Amino acid sequence: MLNTILAPIEWLVAWIMYGWHQLFTGLGLPSGSGWTWALSIVGLVVVMRAAMIPLFVKQIHASRRMQLIQPEIQKIQAKYKGKSDPESRQAMTQETMDVYKRTGTNPFSSCLPILVQSPFFFGLFRVLNGLTAISKGPHVNGGRGPIGPITQVVAHQAEQSTIFGAHLSDIFLHATTTSARVVTVLLIIAMSVSTFTTQRQLMMKNMPASALDNPFAKQQKVLLYIMPVFFAISGINFPIGVLIYWSVTNVWSMLQQFYVIRRMPTPGSPAERALRERQQRRGRTMKELTIEGLNADTGVDGTSATDRVNRQRQQPKSKKRQKGKPATRPTEPPDPAGDGSTSA
Repeated sequence: MLNTILAPIEWLVAWIMYGWHQLFTGLGLPSGSGWTWALSIVGLVVVMRAAMIPLFVKQIHASRRMQLIQPEIQKIQAKYKGKSDPESRQAMTQETMDVYKRTGTNPFSSCLPILVQSPFFFGLFRVLNGLTAISKGPHVNGGRGPIGPITQVVAHQAEQSTIFGAHLSDIFLHATTTSARVVTVLLIIAMSVSTFTTQRQLMMKNMPASALDNPFAKQQKVLLYIMPVFFAISGINFPIGVLIYWSVTNVWSMLQQFYVIRRMPTPGSPAERALRERQQRRGRTMKELTIEGLNADTGVDGTSATDRVNRQRQQPKSKKRQKGKPATRPTEPPDPAGDGSTSA
């Protein structure tokens, strides 16, 4: 089942790598060089990430919307805090979904780039991991047929190519040379550092103070230091070619995020204040981000979205429609006799 699902992805990955390899070979690089194949993997990253730019833009807007509606979400969570009965949990979920629907926010949009990229990551892993089997040919025990343009001859060439004495298919746990282990460790360090830098940049510069003071943000801070350890543990099981792909895509994410934080920061974040100051020095007016039902400064001044919407929807009432107030009558003169009679 998994082979059937990943087969088209493997085929596409193989063609993209082979296309870049042919381009670099045409530019004069040796076809059997490990650097030519490494650059082909970099080209694969460029194609994949460029194709995902529309999804990344959607992720940016989703993330900013999620930040803006956090005060409303926190208000709902506080309302049902300590209530674990099914009715309360269902009501909290319903109110949360109503906020998402009213503001046009999709909490899953921020996960789209990762979900889309994951099959190609595994596809590359299978292509690089299968180079040895493809180079043997389908008629040899342990061998397999070609993947798109990665024929037996091309696979053998890619399998024999090296970078600093390390093959692209070398794995740290099964490496037979010191150079392969050293290259693997360096790539794991580069991958971990780039991931840490990207996440730290996001939390320190592009998140308002209100968003940092909640359980989710505290979990993110813990993950900030756990993720490099996770990459170090998992990285020793991946081929060098996959580590190159992972490191390059992390660097792409870091640079792309740096551009976004500088040009389109989250409202209320330190990056937004820095952008506002730059715009003021240039004599420009900064365009505010608004969401239907929310103002751009939601979460900064502490006013919840519900209060804002209620104030916007409240209509003035006439005196005749106001309840709880007696109708006004003409004032009668005081009774001088005190017996309830009135003077003629």
